[in-house]
Amino acid sequence: MSYLVLARKYRPKTFTELVGQEHVVQALTNALTTQRLHHAYLFTGTRGVGKTTVSRILAKSLNCLGPDGNGGITASPCGVCQACTDIDSGRFVDYTELDAASNRGVDEVQTLLEQAVYKPVQGRFKVFMIDEVHMLTNTAFNAMLKTLEEPPEYLKFVLATTDPQKVPVTVLSRCLQFNLRPMAPETMLEHLGHVLQQEGVPADTPALRLLARAAHGSMRDALSLTDQAIAFGSGKLEEASVRLMLGSVDRSYVLRLTEALARGDGKAVVEICEELRVHGLSAASTLEEMSMLLQRMAVLQAVPGAAQESLDASDPDAPEVARLAALMPPDETQLLYSMCLHGRAELGLAPDEYAALTMVLLRLLAFKPAEKKTLIDAPTVAPATVPTATQPVTRSSVPAAASATAPDPALAPVRPAGYVLPVVVPPVSASKQAQALVAPAQSATKVVAVPVRVQAEPGERMQQRQEAAPAHRLASASFTATPEGDFWHATVQQLIADEAITALVRELALQSQLVARDSDHWMLRVQRESLNQPASRERLRSALSAAGHAATISVEVGMVSDSPARRNAAAVAQKQRTAEEIILGDPLVQSMMRDFGAKIVPGSIKPL
Repeated sequence: MSYLVLARKYRPKTFTELVGQEHVVQALTNALTTQRLHHAYLFTGTRGVGKTTVSRILAKSLNCLGPDGNGGITASPCGVCQACTDIDSGRFVDYTELDAASNRGVDEVQTLLEQAVYKPVQGRFKVFMIDEVHMLTNTAFNAMLKTLEEPPEYLKFVLATTDPQKVPVTVLSRCLQFNLRPMAPETMLEHLGHVLQQEGVPADTPALRLLARAAHGSMRDALSLTDQAIAFGSGKLEEASVRLMLGSVDRSYVLRLTEALARGDGKAVVEICEELRVHGLSAASTLEEMSMLLQRMAVLQAVPGAAQESLDASDPDAPEVARLAALMPPDETQLLYSMCLHGRAELGLAPDEYAALTMVLLRLLAFKPAEKKTLIDAPTVAPATVPTATQPVTRSSVPAAASATAPDPALAPVRPAGYVLPVVVPPVSASKQAQALVAPAQSATKVVAVPVRVQAEPGERMQQRQEAAPAHRLASASFTATPEGDFWHATVQQLIADEAITALVRELALQSQLVARDSDHWMLRVQRESLNQPASRERLRSALSAAGHAATISVEVGMVSDSPARRNAAAVAQKQRTAEEIILGDPLVQSMMRDFGAKIVPGSIKPL
């Protein structure tokens, strides 16, 4: 007798043998038990999940005669009566399977429907099963609509498809639809172990886990791969032989790559990629395995208490996954996971897939933030010596170069609730116009007035505007003076005026605080890690050296309370407040507010 492949030998013959589709089994079992039977069923799902198998079990349930020949409709077909055995062997005259992939025309459908007028010959019901029904033409669908909607009481339709989106809605509305889900790797692992136990084939659990993952949710694919693995391994399944057959990457390579990336060791990454090339292991498989590993790491990092649920206790790599999850920061895990997913699409674009794999992995090191470094031997300022009071900056205390610095966009005036669009103010007399130009400082501002219904005193308006300003904007316009603040501010402003620093180097200087300095070393502190780049530090050191400050610099990351940018922002805020006070104290403005009910449009006062 010829060999029968595992996928056919162990095809489920009853609903109790069907694995991974409990939701479909429960619905059909209850319908058969209560005999609330629909005339048309549509089973959808990917390949190898049991669509045809469910159709045959349903046909046996409808036509089973029982061991004694007196049975009726049942959810548990006996499997020994004439109807059950004939359906299993494919020779039951009242069960017709039509492959719509090769019989997709209207003539084939009409030939099938011509049989609908005849009552069953052997069984209780005629069952028409149309596989890959989405392949039928529009004409064929239209030909079967009427019969599908109102078939004879002895006729049942069973449709199966892997692409339900291509089935017309007129057909979908006439059927009960069941979606057969892809099977979980754990479900397939358990079923494969049961099948191999029945076959008497020794198998390692890691080997079965590889087969279950390679099947991608299809039980038929898993059994077919198992057949291949038995032949490849001469009657036994071992992890090494199965991995070689599938071309899968040894998990140890993936663990080593992930650890090297976590430690920022680019040399180790290149060496491991070269090992993959020498052994001929798949680059795409490497990225796939790494994606699965990073997903488990991300779960552990996001939900530490989910360790027991996310890690399989039987997986020998579980402790290593937990160790790597603690070693790599969560943001780098997410970044590397995204790069691995998108990198698989880039492998086909490169002339050498291993070179593309190396570039995908090295990309993380290119985007990896620089390590936070702090010099232990550098002198620091004790917290007790730093003044705690916030000192306002006057115009005289700000160097002239500060005016050349562009103000921070965060300092833009805030328009409070109730803001109205500006309109033209009625003309005033020439004497009042001349009165508005008496003070020289008043000519440095511009006023737009609009009529309002509610009046407020100038002092109240200024207080309301200050209260309406967000806290972070007020904080950015203030600073806490430090012993080295004046010197560092003047130095940076001079470098900017001389155009010695630009772009990122200028931003580093403006946003940094001089913590301590001696004759040959300066310690700076920034609040954002992105500013602490080696190239920017070197260019700032060169600019300082050219200006006569021959010293090495180092940058640490921490809270900043006194920086040139904060001092400049405080100066701009002070100028804005001074301009507003001048306008609000002007007699002409006060009279317009009093007599005409006008108000100053928020944000319209700009110091020149």
